[in-house]
Amino acid sequence: MRFRHDSGAGWGVHCNGGLSTLTGDYPTTRALFEAGGVADAEAAVRRAPDSRIDDVEVLSPVTRDGDYICQATNYASHVREIGRNPEDMKFNVFFHKASSCICPPGSDIVRPAIVKLLDYEVELGLVIGRQITGPVDVTPTTLHQWIGGLVITNDVSARDIQVSHEQFNKAKSYRTFGPTGPFLVLLSAEEMRRWGELVLTLKVNGEVRQNAPASEMIFGPAATLTELSQIRDLQPGDMIATGTPSGVALKLPPKALMMAARLMSPEARFKAFMKSQLEHDRYLQPGHELETTIATPDGEIDLGVQRNTIVAG
Repeated sequence: MRFRHDSGAGWGVHCNGGLSTLTGDYPTTRALFEAGGVADAEAAVRRAPDSRIDDVEVLSPVTRDGDYICQATNYASHVREIGRNPEDMKFNVFFHKASSCICPPGSDIVRPAIVKLLDYEVELGLVIGRQITGPVDVTPTTLHQWIGGLVITNDVSARDIQVSHEQFNKAKSYRTFGPTGPFLVLLSAEEMRRWGELVLTLKVNGEVRQNAPASEMIFGPAATLTELSQIRDLQPGDMIATGTPSGVALKLPPKALMMAARLMSPEARFKAFMKSQLEHDRYLQPGHELETTIATPDGEIDLGVQRNTIVAG
């Protein structure tokens, strides 16, 4: 965990309800991986806790200096709910969120005044632990060599901006649109092979909206890292958000409206889209409470709990 206390920000290992503070100084997630933080964490596990979580401010374990890379339409159930066939998804779709959207796991999520259709997307975050500067062939058995840890992240999205501006980056990059953490879970090779067993769950005001295993991914972590390495460099501390399952607030308009929309002007088409979306009450409103978890059913791998409140901007 990364946290802030009276003497500043630091890192610690969560164990037995407490925190064992790491002895080194790691100002960023990249520094944690490059300057011996993993060994420091392994040593901290063997020590008794020296502080309590209740006595610190929990921060995002992914710092803003790295890239926030996202996969779109990567869960079969989500592809179906937006009216497409998972078998037709032949290509991995990547985009970026601004890393300035990253915020602590307990932060308020600010809905800008301009946004009316605020949506949620629970996602499994892969945090890069080792530099990649050329093509690599990542396999399920070597995945742990490249992925430093796993986190919860929420790809909060302004759907009205996404549709009217026809892009992901602007709609998903507002400040506080990326709560991340609380834990950066460092896994062994054997544990990393269990990534598909992780169940992603998101609740709004106690109602389960999303609940699905990571095994629903169309492009898994090994294939995704292999593909990205053919294109670009990756640095320790970069995060890949691997897509979201079904259950988002966005609803597919009726087929008749979709057919008619082809004949409309862009302005009329967007007006019809807004009308269809505002007819249901699943979008996030100020005062709504989110609870987000990712864990295996047996609890052996648990990425913690995010709790966020929506506030008006």
